[in-house]
Amino acid sequence: MAQTEVTDRLRGLVEAGIAVSSELSLDGVLQRIAEAASRLTGAPYAALGVIDRTGKQLERFVAHGIPKALYPEIGDLPEGQGLLGVLIHDARPLRLEDIADDPRSVGFPPGHPPMRSFLGVPIMLRGIAYGNLYLTDKAGGFTEEDEELVTLLAAQAAVAVENARLYESATRWSQQLESLNEIGYALIGEQELEPLLDLVATSLRALLRCRIVLIALPDSDDRMRIRAVSGEGTEVGSTFERYTSKGGRVLERGLSERVDELLDDPEVDQDRIRHSGARTGLFVPLRVRDRSIGIVVAHDKLTAANKHFSDEDLRLAEQFAVRAAIAVDLSERIQRDSLRRMLGGQELERRRLARELHDETGQALTSILLGLKRVEEAREAPSFGDAVARLREEILATLHDVRRLAIELRPKALDDFGLVAALERLVHTFRERTGIPVQLAAHLGEDRLAPEIETTLYRLVQESLTNVVKHAHAKNVSVLIVKRRDRVSAVIEDDGRGFDHDSLQEDGLGLVGMRERIGLVGGRLSVESAENGGTTIAAEVPLR
Repeated sequence: MAQTEVTDRLRGLVEAGIAVSSELSLDGVLQRIAEAASRLTGAPYAALGVIDRTGKQLERFVAHGIPKALYPEIGDLPEGQGLLGVLIHDARPLRLEDIADDPRSVGFPPGHPPMRSFLGVPIMLRGIAYGNLYLTDKAGGFTEEDEELVTLLAAQAAVAVENARLYESATRWSQQLESLNEIGYALIGEQELEPLLDLVATSLRALLRCRIVLIALPDSDDRMRIRAVSGEGTEVGSTFERYTSKGGRVLERGLSERVDELLDDPEVDQDRIRHSGARTGLFVPLRVRDRSIGIVVAHDKLTAANKHFSDEDLRLAEQFAVRAAIAVDLSERIQRDSLRRMLGGQELERRRLARELHDETGQALTSILLGLKRVEEAREAPSFGDAVARLREEILATLHDVRRLAIELRPKALDDFGLVAALERLVHTFRERTGIPVQLAAHLGEDRLAPEIETTLYRLVQESLTNVVKHAHAKNVSVLIVKRRDRVSAVIEDDGRGFDHDSLQEDGLGLVGMRERIGLVGGRLSVESAENGGTTIAAEVPLR
């Protein structure tokens, strides 16, 4: 080789090194390396393959020289089979005069340009092959000087790749920190849950560079209802079925998961995934005090280099899930506190009204009765006596109604003697008024429950009996209250006409109020019913 040609090639190598090092984007660096290798060797086609984390195949492939119009006809980018895989497993330069003559060659896909000569050189980072440079179809074949020159370029490229990686990593961390800070400030100033969850979903999707991110929380029926969505493909629906989808399984276990091929995962709801068009997934539970309260789901990376979520993506999603869990927990606390104050105020007002009805109004009516007795004794006229008797009956009926109303508002027995005595009085009054038999069994031991729990369970039974009269048309009712070591269970059953869950309007049966009351003391309420099959209302309330 002439001295001038050597000088020109070395100058070209230096210029290529400067050009490659000046690029900060990793994708840009890879493209420039392929272009520089093509220019230095005179090869019309060049490519750079990046080895994936398993070290067994290519996760990224950048090509130079093949017209983009041919890409659809060629199909998917290579993953490291044939000669490309040889360099993955044996990180040494490989030079061939004709690709077809090598038995390890697997040929080319339809539409691919014909290629003969081949030169492959590994790109080494700290003794580990990061990727490989591939050059093909140089007229006259590749020489030892070409191999030496490309090897030098690969060494320069390794430094440039490392710098680009560090720059992209620093930029990515800066963006992540900025997003996390934004969410932190929003948690301080924002009281509404929906805007906070929307911010988490939108920020996470931008950082993951994926098609869609959604956040789902359990509703009153234990179904996972989607509360925030960011991205394309929002036709995923409004719910994740808790026990048949990957989201439900991750929520139950409380463990994050990556899924590279959703259609190959037996725990995935296949019909739902096919409908949504998702291929890969990231599932991260929202955790508060060792319990799962929701889930963050991401689908389908949009980066050309890697279609699968990485471990770094998983860790990032977990950081955002922590913020989302805090937002949900704060919102629930605010709602519970507001509802608790409202219900507490209602109970205080009921107590005051009940006391006034019982003491003041009741005493006044009693005084009237005593006065009428004296009038009866003073007058002997028969007609006058009949009129007074009727008046007496009306006053007695009014006094009975006032006492019943006072008990319904706030039974005095609940404050003075506890839950069992109050329920016995409630059941007795219910039997007398409706004629419906009620079996009451209460096993609460000697110690009284906390006032808040006693009030909650009393209102639960009271509202359930009201539903029996208004809706169930039952012939028999049973009420069971049992105290166990750390919780109290209440079960109210009737043999009435029941109802269809699908057409149920919970507001009409007061079930929403029941759930809210039970939820305020940390309990859970379940309702089972079927048309003409009766209704069972069950609640569990923790004692702590």
